[in-house]
Amino acid sequence: MSIPADLQYTEEHEWTQSVNAGLNVGITDYAQQELGDVVFVELPEVGATVTKGDSFATVESVKAVSEIYAPVDGEIVAVNDALADAPETINQEPYGAGWMVTIAPSDSSQLESLMSAEAYTAFVAEVSK
Repeated sequence: MSIPADLQYTEEHEWTQSVNAGLNVGITDYAQQELGDVVFVELPEVGATVTKGDSFATVESVKAVSEIYAPVDGEIVAVNDALADAPETINQEPYGAGWMVTIAPSDSSQLESLMSAEAYTAFVAEVSK
């Protein structure tokens, strides 16, 4: 299982990466492994407002339907439309081409609540017991 050191993580197994427009968000390698083969992704529209901790997207796999939660408050400024035709990209490249949205945070102090790779690694070890 891959947990890149340069990303930040949530307890709901989302990852974030700072980019020019804000934060790219996707699900972790752990999450995609738990889900199994992803067959459908429902993403929000650009311009939608999200609230930290609230669901903003849905991922459907052969095992289950899972909600994806906003790591911060903000506005959706980009959506990975390629996932509509190739949702399996989330399984193949969860930290690369499998990104879901870019959020422009409205409260940068919320970034402090995200976990480091080290903290997320310990968290996953605990929940995997």
